[in-house]
Amino acid sequence: MSKREKEIIESVEIEDIAAEGKAIAHVDGKVVFVPFVVPGDIVDILIVSKRKNYMEGVVQNLVKPSDLRVQPFCSHYGICGGCKWQLLPYSKQLEFKQQQVYDQLSRIGKVQLPAISSIIGSEKELYYRNKLEFTFSNKRWIETNKESEALSEDERLGLGFHITDMFDKVLDIKQCYLQREPSNSIRLFIKDYAIKNKIPFFNLRDQNGILRNLIIRTASTGDLMVIVVLFYENKYLINKLMDELIKRFPEITSLNYVINNKKNDSISDLSVIKYHGADAIHELMEGLKFKIGPKSFFQTNSEQAYKLYSVVRDYASLSGNEIVFDLYTGTGTIALFLASRASKVIGIEYIPEAIEDARVNAMENDVFNCSFYAGDIKKILTLEFVKNNGHPDVIILDPPRAGIHPDIAKVIVETKPSKVVYVSCNPATQARDISLMSEFYSITAIQPVDMFPHTHHVENVVKLELK
Repeated sequence: MSKREKEIIESVEIEDIAAEGKAIAHVDGKVVFVPFVVPGDIVDILIVSKRKNYMEGVVQNLVKPSDLRVQPFCSHYGICGGCKWQLLPYSKQLEFKQQQVYDQLSRIGKVQLPAISSIIGSEKELYYRNKLEFTFSNKRWIETNKESEALSEDERLGLGFHITDMFDKVLDIKQCYLQREPSNSIRLFIKDYAIKNKIPFFNLRDQNGILRNLIIRTASTGDLMVIVVLFYENKYLINKLMDELIKRFPEITSLNYVINNKKNDSISDLSVIKYHGADAIHELMEGLKFKIGPKSFFQTNSEQAYKLYSVVRDYASLSGNEIVFDLYTGTGTIALFLASRASKVIGIEYIPEAIEDARVNAMENDVFNCSFYAGDIKKILTLEFVKNNGHPDVIILDPPRAGIHPDIAKVIVETKPSKVVYVSCNPATQARDISLMSEFYSITAIQPVDMFPHTHHVENVVKLELK
């Protein structure tokens, strides 16, 4: 649709919440998806895209606000793309997430569902994340041409989050409510220091500049990790920046940097150079101590992670004699959490550094009945592997958003463990994967857990039992 063809539809009532944090309305029998509104809002909508069965639009004017609407707490709301549900009271957010789980499992999975347990909400609605990643840009997002013309070169620099669906547009963040201090202070200090010392910010489109990404990880133990990602190595600039960081923030317990001259931002396949302090931070959970390295996966809401893993343990209902396979084990958190109630736990993960951390975690916690394997899970998890390691009584699944590979579902149904406990951050792919196993397994329990207040994301745990 060209700009000339775009139309404005007036006084449309928003009806419900849809997937990916957008809301929906109906116009002339067609669904319209609209971000940054809540059910009950009456708005004028600018249609930006038309498809055969639906349209997409943005709000041009709020005609009448919904009774549900509350004031956003963040000054970046509406541009940042994160925390899209700030307009909703937290109790309503939980209701919509609960409904989302039901809708995805019933519509995509097309399987019989038991009653879904009430979602477990987060006690912390703000400052709940233990990890944030920011992006440097020498051409930050600027809303208007008029504003752009008035800015100096330094004022065009930004350190913050990507604008939704715009890989090369970065919104400069003044205050983020997701991670506790000193996260904001560290980010603002690095930006200010880099500007004063003329350290070039990265250009995402042209692939030049030196400062590329900033990762900050915190832990309930007080440990604090900072990772600065650079496009190329410059020892003089790196050393000066790192030394200033140590001086300004002595509470940093692990200071690292990474050289990334690839086209993408992933550091999973790159070397991390420890500049100061320890090579990892540690998190505590029910007497267990977990090592978290720069590239390790750990649930980003630590307090809710404990509740989530407790649900997994309850659903596994171990007696002490079972063999458990923990697929996508990460740093072994779930595996170690279950180990005291199992005969043996086998963890598999595709990131080698995470498996190294898992093995260290097992040793540091005096857990001797866990074995960990690194590699492509669909290649490792074969019937031969099962034969060599013992038949699993319980399989735990905690995959990325994309879900599991069909080959893994095939091995599960061929192996036929008595229980499968599936943890997912994406109920849609979870539903798809469960349908692949539905001939042999029934869903007997469902427990949503809210890990990310003010977003549409929801974690969901499903217990599957052999028919």
